[in-house]
Amino acid sequence: MTTPSALERPTGVPFARRLAARLVLPPALALSLLPPRRIRAVLHLTCRGATPATAAQAKNARDAMCAVSLRCAGPKGCLPRSLGAALLCRLGGSWPTWCTGVRVVPPCTAHAWIEADRRPVDEGVPDDFTRLITVAAASRSGR
Repeated sequence: MTTPSALERPTGVPFARRLAARLVLPPALALSLLPPRRIRAVLHLTCRGATPATAAQAKNARDAMCAVSLRCAGPKGCLPRSLGAALLCRLGGSWPTWCTGVRVVPPCTAHAWIEADRRPVDEGVPDDFTRLITVAAASRSGR
């Protein structure tokens, strides 16, 4: 038996942002079908030359993905949502830290999310998640 639930979709996302989110949705869905090592390789190439995303940029990208896609807004849409949000940030020249991980205490589950300023962006990622893969923009402060 399933429990009925209502998805909360962000409102107030500008038309241009929703259009850009619809543009990156197909590549995000295609990427989500790849094995983890291929996803990481593609994302490493994609984030080259990007500046680290701010928390506001990452939140706006995540909100736009949830606004245009029920799959991304759903509880099992973390992978395409995080990939789409990262790609959407990249269109603007920035890159959040893209992460995947697993919960180390029962119930064991996997999750994917984006971070900005070392904090998850609008995700309920508890402290008991261990990061397995992260793809971050190179910091330009050292140059």
